[in-house]
Amino acid sequence: MRRLLLCLLSVASLVAAGPKPRVKLTTNMGVIVLELEPEAAPRTVENFLNYVRKGQYKGTIFHRVIPGFVIQGGGYVDYLGKKQTGAPIPNEADRAAAAGWKNRRGTVAMARLGYPDSATAEFYINLVNNPELDFKNKKSNAGWGYCVFGKVIQGMDVVERIGHVKTGHPRSDFPNLPVKPVIIQDAVVL
Repeated sequence: MRRLLLCLLSVASLVAAGPKPRVKLTTNMGVIVLELEPEAAPRTVENFLNYVRKGQYKGTIFHRVIPGFVIQGGGYVDYLGKKQTGAPIPNEADRAAAAGWKNRRGTVAMARLGYPDSATAEFYINLVNNPELDFKNKKSNAGWGYCVFGKVIQGMDVVERIGHVKTGHPRSDFPNLPVKPVIIQDAVVL
């Protein structure tokens, strides 16, 4: 009886929590669907969803493509026109890691500057397992790592294709920029 009650309580909590949010990214190379993890990184997920709802990602490019590492986008339009963003958010990499979310192939995480609480709108998708990007400790900027807040549930083949586009740009500050733009044409909450 106790086991049945615990099982029913687990099912009830899952139903009460509702489905996890999903975001569809339509790119000029195909569709990618992300499933987000609000329990692991609530502020990060809400931040990302707010940008999606505001149309932040529409027309942005994947400006950093490194085969065998990541594809990164969400911050630039056309060829390197920087999009305006809101204030940075706190890094929840520690919380996400405690919930089991690491920088593994197919996960999505927030990009940031050299200090922990600097993520705004840019995100990346891991092409491979990247444990060097995981939270380790709060003692240093590098130790903080990068907050994983979801995963690709559809379109990993598109992510892989993007991860193999030809890169190289005359601007030395963007050496991993695709030669032919990879554009996020639209982003919507499903």
